[in-house]
Amino acid sequence: MLELMNMQPVLKLILKTTRVTLRSVTVTVTMLHMSLNQERQRDSFLWPEGGRYRKFRRPSTQKTSGSASCSRSCLRSEAGRSVAGGRGRLQTFPPPKPLLVGFSWTLRQPHAARRVGLRPLSKSRTRSTKLLRLIDLDFSFTFSLLDLPPVNEYDMYIRNFGKKNTKQAYVQYNEDNMDRDVQTEEVETQEVWTQHPGEGAAVSGGSEQSGPLDAAAVVPKVNTPRLCSFLRAACQVIAVLLEEDRVALEPIWTPRAQDCTLRFSDSSAQLNTSLPFLQNRRVSYLHASQVQRRMVVSVHGRAGKAFAPLLDGRYVLCVWDIWQPSGPQKVLICESKVTCCCFSPLKAFLLFAGTVHGSVVVWDLREDARLHRYVKLSGCFWTFRTATFSTDGVLMSVNHRSPLQAIEPIAGSVCKRQSCVLSPFSTQEEPAGLSFHVASLDESGVLNVWVVVELAKADTAGAISDLGLLPGGRIKLVHSAAIQLSDSVSHKGYEFWGSTQTLNVKFLPSDPNHFVVGTDMGLISHGTRQDVRVSPRLFRPQQQGVRPVKVNVIDFSPFGEPIFLAGCSDGSIRLHQLTAEHPLLQWDKSTHGRAVTGLQWSSTRPAVFLVQDDTSCVYIWDLLESDLGPVAKQPVSPDRLVAMTVVGEAEKTRSGFLALVLARASGDVDVQYLRREWVAPVGDELQRLRLLLRKAL
Repeated sequence: MLELMNMQPVLKLILKTTRVTLRSVTVTVTMLHMSLNQERQRDSFLWPEGGRYRKFRRPSTQKTSGSASCSRSCLRSEAGRSVAGGRGRLQTFPPPKPLLVGFSWTLRQPHAARRVGLRPLSKSRTRSTKLLRLIDLDFSFTFSLLDLPPVNEYDMYIRNFGKKNTKQAYVQYNEDNMDRDVQTEEVETQEVWTQHPGEGAAVSGGSEQSGPLDAAAVVPKVNTPRLCSFLRAACQVIAVLLEEDRVALEPIWTPRAQDCTLRFSDSSAQLNTSLPFLQNRRVSYLHASQVQRRMVVSVHGRAGKAFAPLLDGRYVLCVWDIWQPSGPQKVLICESKVTCCCFSPLKAFLLFAGTVHGSVVVWDLREDARLHRYVKLSGCFWTFRTATFSTDGVLMSVNHRSPLQAIEPIAGSVCKRQSCVLSPFSTQEEPAGLSFHVASLDESGVLNVWVVVELAKADTAGAISDLGLLPGGRIKLVHSAAIQLSDSVSHKGYEFWGSTQTLNVKFLPSDPNHFVVGTDMGLISHGTRQDVRVSPRLFRPQQQGVRPVKVNVIDFSPFGEPIFLAGCSDGSIRLHQLTAEHPLLQWDKSTHGRAVTGLQWSSTRPAVFLVQDDTSCVYIWDLLESDLGPVAKQPVSPDRLVAMTVVGEAEKTRSGFLALVLARASGDVDVQYLRREWVAPVGDELQRLRLLLRKAL
């Protein structure tokens, strides 16, 4: 501040000198401008040359105090003398006003211009051009005398309100902008409520945006069938994973499993038949699904002693998944003895059974468990399902009056066999309102055809028109046709043996219109559902004459060939072609005369089938290896074999398998997984089998 105060006199002197210099420069520029204008006017063609034109110009004199008017030349001389005086007083005169001439008016009147005596236009242009060349302004050098920036707002504030010897200063620390970092995120909470079972549309609420009154107005979108389907499939997957973990923790070769494993098997598994409701119940029948090869149903007889009021005096059916041997998937009960059963042809969600009283019973395995009875056994709740529909005592006019021998689904030729991976009872892939046929055969030769109908809506109160339908059920049977087979199976010369008894029926997979029926006289009847005449009408053995031999088992080839196997009570096995009356091949002594009680084709190899006789012995046949007899034989002892069925899937990747499900006299059920040589097909096996059959003709 002291330095600024010392510099004030110097600044004042500089300003004063600058003002004098600017004034001198201004005067000099003014005089030069006046001289130049006078010179131009003198040479101009409008400048007067004599006194006779005095009236056309204005007076060029200027009055001053104490002086008379004079001409421009006098003024010019006076100005020059004043400037030459040096320090004498400089006297200035205002520049004369120029003479204004209307050029437009002059050009329009050329005669008036001649009277004035103007010079030629070309001469004036030449003179002006020469003068313009002499005039030049030089801007090559520029200097600044004083640079004084404007005063800013801060300096003006200090000058007016602050002290002269002080200066205000400030620093911004941004203290109000504070930030805090935490490692743990805040937990968002929200209060909600729910009610089970729900009353009305509002079953939950408590949202922040909606009040107590708005919560009741919110109707949740719940797709109950889809949720049930998802939970059913998810539970199935979880159960399989838990089962695998349980098996992995147990030793692989337990003494019991090692004793049950047969010589032609790689491994075996035991179905858990030691459950409380299966104690003291013998297995009388086994059946495997033809579309879901892992599903097996076992029929158990009555208990030897009283156990539970719901189960005493009733028969039990268990639906198993062989990959989950720890327990059955579904448990069914029936008041009458079950003689035969089968699954639905599209998917194993319906189970049909025939009873000794001639009734047909249906279970819908998709039904809600709340429709059935719960029983707590050994600390665990079990659901025992009653039949969804039964023809017993309802359809008396068309119902069977003899014990049923066989019940078979009639699948259309367009029906494709499927393999379920997740839930075997899921309804996601099944069309709504499905309809197919089921045939039931009794021992008197009556073949009834039933239509399986799925109702669009279940009635929990029951239906008066359908007394055989369970309240809440959706599956019922409608009688379609009745075929009397007694006339077709009877033959002249057989009257001595009494009426012919029918034992089993099978439908051709490629054309369900054709079917064959086994009898107790060694004959196999061939018929159609439309009562069309077919040839041959009967399939006979190679022996001639009347032989009271029962055809216990019939099975068609699952590979599309019109051939079927027949196992008889005399131990003979016959291979028939649908177009020939006599068999292509017949083996009479393959079981050493023991009755064949089980016979089934392999589902993985076209030339392999398995046989069971009544002495608890299992045979494996491979026609490509030997067409004279079985290639493997395994007696099952000491626990005698009661029933047998074959399960398996073709080898698509590395998951193909073939297994025997064996029911013992003690009530145990084990699964025998056969070796790879009986599972994996050889090259061109089907073509080689066809060539063998062609040679047999």
